[in-house]
Amino acid sequence: MMQQPLDKMNLDRLKENTARLSVISNTLLVVMKFVVGIALGSVSIISEAIHSSMDLVASAIAFFSVRKSSEPPDAAHSYGHGKFEDISGLIEALLIFGAAAIIIYEASGNLLSGHHEPFPPGLLLAGIAVMGVSALVNWYVSSRLMTVAKMSESIALESDAWHLRTDVYTSLGVLAGLVLIHLTGLVFLDSLIALGVAVVIIRAAYDLTRRSFADLIDQCLPDADETRIRSII
Repeated sequence: MMQQPLDKMNLDRLKENTARLSVISNTLLVVMKFVVGIALGSVSIISEAIHSSMDLVASAIAFFSVRKSSEPPDAAHSYGHGKFEDISGLIEALLIFGAAAIIIYEASGNLLSGHHEPFPPGLLLAGIAVMGVSALVNWYVSSRLMTVAKMSESIALESDAWHLRTDVYTSLGVLAGLVLIHLTGLVFLDSLIALGVAVVIIRAAYDLTRRSFADLIDQCLPDADETRIRSII
């Protein structure tokens, strides 16, 4: 049986609930990563905590923007409040650039210092476990976000989904690096992994900036999309 499309009220409620789920999951993951990362002294885990902190701020912005964008047109906003979602996407991208700069600064300082204390085995295993949990949780939440984003054509939820999907890949990368450190004892790999995380999130921030800015300045659709619209009409 085909599922009936949701009306606007139910769709707005679904968007808000999904954005709230992202805020809750990111809050828990940030706390877990910071606690383990600081206890272990791992710059790669702390960089992931910073990354997740930016995701948390992005999720909060997305939650606000989907609530605001669902408001009907008024005297000051004749065409509705949809642009709030594009503004939130641009703010999220700027926050991610800032997080990447912090990670690069910390990781580079660690590499240049040449001082690398061995990690306690128990805490290292805890770090591996936290990264695994993070990857699984973010994969589930990002899939939910992407599904609702496509249903509602919400750029705020889609942006949040891509942030969390990026976090999945970086968490898996950090997990693999921690396993390698556990097997080889090469602690300097921790800083190299953190730099890799920074490169990945810079790319995500660039893509999000480009898309959000294009919507804000009302850039025209690609030729292929215009051709398809004309053929449908």
